[in-house]
Amino acid sequence: MAVDVILGLQWGDEGKGKIVDYLAKDYDLVCRFQGGPNAGHTIKIGDDKFVLHTVPSGVFRENILNVIGNGVVLDPITLLKELAQLDTSGIEYKDRLFIAMKAHLILPTHRYLDAASEASKGKAKIGSTLKGIGPTYMDKTGRNGLRIGDLVSPNFQAKYEALKEKHLGMLKLYPDVEVDFDLEGEEKKWMESIEVIKKMNLINGEYFVNKAIREGKNILAEGAQGSMLDIDFGTYPYVTSSNTITSGVCNGLGIAPSAIGEVIGIVKAYCTRVGSGPFPSELDNEMGEKLRRLGSEFGATTGRPRRCGWLDIPQLLYTIMLNGVTQVVMTKLDILDEFENIDVATHYSVDGGNATKELPYDLCDGDIQMITKSYPGWNKSLDNCDNFNDLPMETKSYVSAMSSLLGVPISMISTGPERRKLMGVPR
Repeated sequence: MAVDVILGLQWGDEGKGKIVDYLAKDYDLVCRFQGGPNAGHTIKIGDDKFVLHTVPSGVFRENILNVIGNGVVLDPITLLKELAQLDTSGIEYKDRLFIAMKAHLILPTHRYLDAASEASKGKAKIGSTLKGIGPTYMDKTGRNGLRIGDLVSPNFQAKYEALKEKHLGMLKLYPDVEVDFDLEGEEKKWMESIEVIKKMNLINGEYFVNKAIREGKNILAEGAQGSMLDIDFGTYPYVTSSNTITSGVCNGLGIAPSAIGEVIGIVKAYCTRVGSGPFPSELDNEMGEKLRRLGSEFGATTGRPRRCGWLDIPQLLYTIMLNGVTQVVMTKLDILDEFENIDVATHYSVDGGNATKELPYDLCDGDIQMITKSYPGWNKSLDNCDNFNDLPMETKSYVSAMSSLLGVPISMISTGPERRKLMGVPR
């Protein structure tokens, strides 16, 4: 059996958590393969709203196993807060949540370093979530990080102290930067948290997942952030520290490329970005503010207002190519209910050149102008539409046109945050 993949095709916040939660009923395992608590997957079930930062979004489906893969960086304090929310809501997870021992640990000093480094950049900030993600991945590639498996090592305390001292030395590089960080208090909470994690289901993740593949289990790999934040192919340096595209599944779970099946790309019906970095289709005007207001566009992790803009076809063609996307799910279509016309960026013009659908080497440099096409809006609520045939003609035409531009079928659309607000698109 193949491993199907769900990932975001923009700059994150595409609604991946809801789609994973909805589709999880058809799978035996849901596995997070990269990122850390800088991601926030929001899921609404009835009147309850959950924001998951580390736990896979399949946790709300009974009998489904959930794996935090080796490609994830894990903050014990954040994880325990998530688990406490699940406990309060009566979600049973203890026999269904597994953590790969090769996943790296975020230490309190990683977060301290993150805050000091970002503060030192002044106007050149990259928009870090200050969760310690970057410094943790730096220690991983620098070959001196701490992993989940080290928690049960007799030498754990010595390893921890050595890494902590390294970080304290690095903090001296920022003598003029003031950061409000209670290291002693955070370290106390961290140490208490790891005592709980040591009693959880710690596994050799690569063997666990490959055994499930051999047994014919249905597996869904859940990505975090978005493809345009990929460390190699995103809008560098305004990116995250991991591979957010399909190739990251192989490294993040320990599976072969031949195991990949369907690749489901999640696309918001418009485009958003949190923090700094290039955003060619951004609407820094009343129209962008209207999208932000109607879409409640504020970061699930940081609470920061998201920048908003129209759908960007060249950008999506780029991430569809990188990921090998086989089908697209379009979310938040209902946010466009109140627009007379909906613009879509179909081409770029770079430094006054000819129209192109290719992204330049560096979106940070050069003058990039959007060439747009306008589509008629539907000017009515989609709230009472239960299936695709119920949609206004203009809505169906818009979805069909976007599928044609992307060259990949749009298989589902979402018209609200609830589970029931998801419908299939006839092919």
